[in-house]
Amino acid sequence: MRAVVMIAPRIGIAGISGRMGQLLAAAIPAAGATLVGGTRRNDDLAALARGCDVVIDFTIAAAIAPHAAILAQTGTAWVLGTTGQTEADHAAISAAATKIPVFTAANFAPGVNLILALAQILAAQLPAATHDAEVLEMHHRQKRDAPSGTAIALTRAIQRGRDSDAVIPTASLRGGQIIGSHTALFTAGFEQITLTHHALDRRIFADGAVRAALWLIQQPPGLYGMNNLLALDDMIR
Repeated sequence: MRAVVMIAPRIGIAGISGRMGQLLAAAIPAAGATLVGGTRRNDDLAALARGCDVVIDFTIAAAIAPHAAILAQTGTAWVLGTTGQTEADHAAISAAATKIPVFTAANFAPGVNLILALAQILAAQLPAATHDAEVLEMHHRQKRDAPSGTAIALTRAIQRGRDSDAVIPTASLRGGQIIGSHTALFTAGFEQITLTHHALDRRIFADGAVRAALWLIQQPPGLYGMNNLLALDDMIR
């Protein structure tokens, strides 16, 4: 009988010298995958991508469109965690997804994505006529975008639940070294319901991104997110 040789998935990191890049470098081998290498600001992403099954990308918004074009050309699956995306970035991501599997998320912590699903369910059952909905987020002082990508995802979850594009008031606070805190509030005359997630260690994001990468390499070209990975659409229905 011929022995079956299992080849570990090959993962590269765009932005390996950054805070998330360093956490990913530890999380990848811990998950049983092979860390091929990573790029820094002036490195060649195409050269890295050709030796990888998937690239995990936590860089800057300005790199999204160039990276989309490169990875579509090399045929490498792409896990994208960069926030602050523009409409042009969305178009570049969608174009890449016609050629390669692309996984993008505002937040890779499974717990946060369960909060998003619960926010949508609550919004569907607590109408705006009786319950005001608001979002509060807090991050470290170095975070550039405000509101955060996760806060935006929370407002969109509430809007989907209410089938309305009405603006959801959002407050953003920056200070100290808070990793990330997100709260959705539903307030009525006689009650307040809150859904809160506090990130206590950035490793939850790295572990979630690696989990997404291992899942993504089994998928055909297309655009995917945490709802697909965690089967949250079944929960929301």
